[in-house]
Amino acid sequence: MKPEGYSIKDLEVLSGIKAHTIRIWEKRYNLLIPERTETNIRYYTDEDLRRILNVSLLVKGGFKISKVAGWEEKKIKETVLEVSTNKNSEEAYVDRLMLNMVNFDNIAFSRLLTEIQQRYELEDTIHKVVFPLFERIGMYWQVGSIFPAQEHYVTHIVRQKLIAEIDKIGINNKRGQTMLFFLPENEMHELSLLYYSYLASKSGFNVIYLGQFVPFDDLAKLQLHVEIDVVFTAFINSKSKEDIEQYLIDLKGLFQKQKIYVTGWQINMHRPELPRNVKTVKDYKEFRKYIGN
Repeated sequence: MKPEGYSIKDLEVLSGIKAHTIRIWEKRYNLLIPERTETNIRYYTDEDLRRILNVSLLVKGGFKISKVAGWEEKKIKETVLEVSTNKNSEEAYVDRLMLNMVNFDNIAFSRLLTEIQQRYELEDTIHKVVFPLFERIGMYWQVGSIFPAQEHYVTHIVRQKLIAEIDKIGINNKRGQTMLFFLPENEMHELSLLYYSYLASKSGFNVIYLGQFVPFDDLAKLQLHVEIDVVFTAFINSKSKEDIEQYLIDLKGLFQKQKIYVTGWQINMHRPELPRNVKTVKDYKEFRKYIGN
């Protein structure tokens, strides 16, 4: 639980149920009974959060709140499990994954992700479910409704799935080109980078994946050992437009003949001026077009 407990705004953001509606449910059905601090500020517990998430899933599934509010917790949970088994829309998948994340239910989260992948295949799983999941997680993190460990927990599971798929592809170098993937120093969010490296591997590139926090000097040393044809990096963490532009100028100076692709939230937000051999990757479709797949 957050140190100060959850506010009603937190419950609104996490459940998708308006705060006004939650208050009505409290008064009319005693659905939740908030605690109060010594200064009389209302707050909600982990149990309250789980309850509103479960009730939200049921109400979205067509159940009447007047009926659900009178159920014991055991029946609510059993019904959620039953309904969730039959709810296979993309939005429902995201809701279920969020619930498993909040509960740190490792078995349920992994099984559900495998079920989704079996239905959609990996690429559609990433675009239809995983990316929307992380968009929601990012929004919740901004308002303080979740803590970093929950995001790390989900990231690790998805990362394992991607690595397993990359391992299945193996290294074939059908394209006869080597693509370098890395994140600059102070960049740690590598999930999108890993996914783009998967697409490159699938397209027949020889992929060299360096991951997070790569010192710029190491990139120069790398060129002494291997010939790089394409470079791919991303800017996710907060960074000024000027710093991004200077980094890309330096990167161009290091990789003068190579194509350089950049992506990430900071690129989309700042829209920096790009050196001649640098291209922005808006999404996976654009990346496929660039690499001719």
